[in-house]
Amino acid sequence: MEEEYFKKVITSIFLIVLVVLSFFLLKPILMSIIIGLILSFIFYPVYSKLDSFIKSPNLSSGLVCFILILLIILPIWFLTPIVIDQSIKIFLVSQTLDYVSILKTIFPSLFASEEFSAEVGSIMSSFFTKTTNSIMNSFSEIILNFPTLALQSLVVFFTLFFVLRDKDKLLSYLKSLSPFPKEIENRLFDSSRSITSSVIYGQVIVGIIQGLILGVGLLVFRVPNALLLTVLACLGGILPIFGTAIVWVPMTIYLFLAQNPVATFGVLVFGLISSTVDNFLRPIIVSRRTNLSSLLILIGMIGGLFLFGLMGFILGPLVLAYLIIILELYRNKRALSILIREEKSS
Repeated sequence: MEEEYFKKVITSIFLIVLVVLSFFLLKPILMSIIIGLILSFIFYPVYSKLDSFIKSPNLSSGLVCFILILLIILPIWFLTPIVIDQSIKIFLVSQTLDYVSILKTIFPSLFASEEFSAEVGSIMSSFFTKTTNSIMNSFSEIILNFPTLALQSLVVFFTLFFVLRDKDKLLSYLKSLSPFPKEIENRLFDSSRSITSSVIYGQVIVGIIQGLILGVGLLVFRVPNALLLTVLACLGGILPIFGTAIVWVPMTIYLFLAQNPVATFGVLVFGLISSTVDNFLRPIIVSRRTNLSSLLILIGMIGGLFLFGLMGFILGPLVLAYLIIILELYRNKRALSILIREEKSS
C-alpha cells in the first residue's frame, strides 16, 4: 500500500515538473500558438468549403495558409512605409502644434484664463509627444526584432495548418481530458464556441469593418494621414462604447476649424455610417450568438491590453467569459448571468 502511494506521489511530482518545464519551453512562443488557434477559428469555414471540393485536408489547409500569408505580407510590404511616413509627420507636427490656440478657438469661455490654458496646453503637448514617441519606438522594435518575428510567424502558420487539418482530433482529445460529466462538457464546449464567435466575429471583425468604412471616407476626402487614422479607427471600432467615433469626431472638428466644409460633411457621414453599421452587420455575421456585456468586454480588453499587448483585445474578454461560463456551470445554472446572455436573431 505504501509502495503504491509512493509511486503515485513520484508520478505526480514528475508530471508537475514536466508541466512546468513545458510551460517555460512554450512561453516564448505561447502567444504565437494562441494567434494560430484564433486564426484557425476564423478561417475554418473557408477551409471547410475548400476541403468539400478538394477532398484533401493537407492541400486545403495549405491553401488557406498560403492565402492568409498573401493577405498579410502584401499589405505589410506596401503599407508599412506609408504608415511609418505618416507617423513621422504626425510626430513632427505634434512638436510644433500650438495646443493653447486650438483650445481657445474651440472653447473660448472655458480657456479664458491664460494660466489655465497654458497648463492644459502643456499637458496635451506632453501626452501627444509621449504617444507619438511610443508609436515610433514600436516601429523601431519591429525592425530590430524582425528575425524573432519571422520565427514566431512560422509558429503561427504551422499551428494554423495543423489545427485546421486535425480540428476534430484535437477537440476529441480535449474532451477526453475534461473532468466534467458528459452533459456539462457538451454545454461547456457549446458555450465556449458561442462566446468565441461573439468576441471574434461580433466584436473584432465587425470593429475592423467599421474602421475600414471610415477609412474609405478619409481617403475619398483626402484627409491627412488617412492610413494611420484608419488603423486607429479599426482599433477604436473593436473597443465597445468608444467605437470609431474616437477618430471621426476629432477629425470632423479639425476639418471644420480648417474651413473645409466638403470634407467635414463627408467624414461626418462616413463616421455616422461606421458607428451604426454594426447594428446590421452583427446579426448577419453571427446569426445565433451569445451576447457579452459591454462592461465585460471593455474590462477584458483593457486588462488584456496590459497583460497580452494588442492581442489582449481578443484574449482578455475570452478569459473573463470562459471564467464566467465555468462558474455558471459549477452553479448548475442553465441560464447564464446578466454578463452573458444567449439570443437568436429573428
